[in-house]
Amino acid sequence: MAVERSEPVPEDIEARLSARGIVLPAAASPAANYVPWVTSLGHVFIAGQAPIVDGRYPWTGRVGADVSLVDAQHAARVCGLNLLAQVHAAIDGDWERLVRCVRLCGYVSGAPGFFDFPKVVDGCSDLMVEALGDAGRHARSAIGAAGLRFDVPVIVDAVFEVR
Repeated sequence: MAVERSEPVPEDIEARLSARGIVLPAAASPAANYVPWVTSLGHVFIAGQAPIVDGRYPWTGRVGADVSLVDAQHAARVCGLNLLAQVHAAIDGDWERLVRCVRLCGYVSGAPGFFDFPKVVDGCSDLMVEALGDAGRHARSAIGAAGLRFDVPVIVDAVFEVR
């Protein structure tokens, strides 16, 4: 099996974010006994990021009951912003070190009968491509959960390749 060689991100990420009006929040501190990211063998593994905005959770509850699909997609996008903030911290603010987004895994708290977990996580996936272009295309899993910490509707973790 051939191993795909990663290419550098083709354009200036800071300019790309600015042109799209994307503002990254400060990287959040961990909510428990773990670190927000770990660098190993050219990759940054980022702990699950919740949809936190200014230290609060604008969306709570289960998708399909308390949270609409559209609001859950917005929440997943916020998870993506928080992931980008963490990778930015992990690379000491030097976007030139970022090669690509390798993988996302989204966990969605769904009401009984709700099964559109991939549609929720699309909010984060779409942001990665918007922010990083082709370097934002990634492998992904979208998993349903009975409930998530702080009663949030979605949490997303990620792996990025870095130099």
